[in-house]
Amino acid sequence: MTTEKVNLLDFDRKGLRAFFAEELGEKAFRADQIMKWIYHFGCDDFDKMTNINKKLREQLKERCEIRAPYVSEAQHSTDGTIKWAMRVGDQDVETVYIPEDDRATLCVSSQVGCALECKFCSTAQQGFNRNLRVSEIIGQVWRAAREIGLEKETGRRPITNVVMMGMGEPLLNMKNLIPALEIMLDDLGFGLSKRRVTVSTSGVVSGLDQMTGQIDVALAISLHAPNDKLRSEIMPINDRWDIQDFLASVRRYIASSNANRGKVTVEYVLLDHVNDGTEHAHELAQLMKDTPCKINLIPFNPYPGSPYKKPSNSRIDRFQKTLMQYDHTVTIRKTRGDDIDAACGQLVGDVIDRTKRTKMKQVAENAIPVKTL
Repeated sequence: MTTEKVNLLDFDRKGLRAFFAEELGEKAFRADQIMKWIYHFGCDDFDKMTNINKKLREQLKERCEIRAPYVSEAQHSTDGTIKWAMRVGDQDVETVYIPEDDRATLCVSSQVGCALECKFCSTAQQGFNRNLRVSEIIGQVWRAAREIGLEKETGRRPITNVVMMGMGEPLLNMKNLIPALEIMLDDLGFGLSKRRVTVSTSGVVSGLDQMTGQIDVALAISLHAPNDKLRSEIMPINDRWDIQDFLASVRRYIASSNANRGKVTVEYVLLDHVNDGTEHAHELAQLMKDTPCKINLIPFNPYPGSPYKKPSNSRIDRFQKTLMQYDHTVTIRKTRGDDIDAACGQLVGDVIDRTKRTKMKQVAENAIPVKTL
């Protein structure tokens, strides 16, 4: 019987030190050395860790591994964006590298599919399979950093920012999200500033309250509607935690946070003639008056089969100008990678749906009678 090896990417520093002490009888500094090899040098070969004694290297080779998701497909956009399909088990999640003049952002997935059923999101239409492990979350960053490092001759900028805005709802995977964030921030890990790591949530209040006081990173909230009626129509999670519950939790988090500098980023996807009217802008401005924020407008990115459309430029501009009348800081997100379906709301991966959502959708579309027992 073959014993499954322990993947060291599943441990943050505290967990790795505990494993080395309890399972290998080694001191903390040895765990720190290994962590530095993994994240500073992108090393997954114990034989190359030359400051580790041979006996320990042999132990590690026998009992452990350093296994990140591998790239099963890469697509390159004309604007420099790269979308990787990363293999996790027998499925794919998607990870997106977005280079800009002063930064390079990596958009990371937290789940295989998504359990939330936001009506405008392509990922949500794929159904849900499972949460990603720590190694599969941080492994996306590790693999992407290695891929970029292999392309140094192209002049690609190293990763400076990470956003948890890929497939899935991060706060429904708290057990694995927190250690992955710790590794991103750790000086022995990727050493990113807490202001350069962003978690986005659709409104999982229980998870956000759990984060409060436990870890400090930048927060973005997926709001997308200025009132409960409309939000519940396009984001069913609103039936569990309504807007006021959500914003109260947001205020508690930013009050405890240094990373957010007292403000939260509000993400608002503009859907043509759904939530993009002047009346919606006035309502949104009033809604956010007690929550310090920056509002980021995201023109809808179409995907096959979607009933929604991107608003005209005039409607987008009118919405922004209406919000600015209330002295809100308002930006319009520049669409990146839409030619390879890597833009916001377009990520799909390869998901084995456990919710049967995709089958139910196919049945409805084809008008096939559903047999009941």
